[in-house]
Amino acid sequence: MKFFIDTADINEIRKAREFGILDGVTTNPSLVSKVKRPYLEVLTEIAREIEGPVSAEVIATDSAGIVREARELAKIGGNVVIKVPLIAEGLKAVKTLSGEGIKTNVTLCFNALQALMAAKAGATYISPFVGRLDDIASEGMEVVEEIMTIYDNYGFDTEIIVASVRNPLHIKYAAMMGAHIATIPYSVFESIVKHPLTDIGLAKFLEDYKKVPK
Repeated sequence: MKFFIDTADINEIRKAREFGILDGVTTNPSLVSKVKRPYLEVLTEIAREIEGPVSAEVIATDSAGIVREARELAKIGGNVVIKVPLIAEGLKAVKTLSGEGIKTNVTLCFNALQALMAAKAGATYISPFVGRLDDIASEGMEVVEEIMTIYDNYGFDTEIIVASVRNPLHIKYAAMMGAHIATIPYSVFESIVKHPLTDIGLAKFLEDYKKVPK
């Protein structure tokens, strides 16, 4: 399973990379707005910081505008993936971009049929938002499982990015299902390495070591 970090904060990316398990980055306009810097400047810095895929989201909502923006964003670097909303105009754009060899991450996916359409359009990645589904009393991970079944049935190459991750359980269930990727906020990234019994055990070992004859 690949781990992406969901952020536009270069410091969080650097800290997550120190774990040695970071495979890529996803961003969106909301995340970029938090760092209060120009959009292209932020995306360019991130793309230069890591070798893995960096998802950069378009702002346009019409297919021609999406394609135009995507071509410009793709010039930032070979690791840039264009993040496209899962709307009809988005699917049209994904089909065009796929034909041009530009990688896409189709975002704001909330059901398996949307994911099926994205895969048929040639999406490189699909991003089901599990946390937002949980927020409205739906089972986000069930949608991931349905998408995986459909993709397996027909041999689609589209990789599933489990997005809108809110807690470690989302990551665990995604890994148990065999999802390709989880994109994780830095706060959750930190929490998955921690366990209170690990801390207690380590403290006990260190305390006992003091009793070992020197």
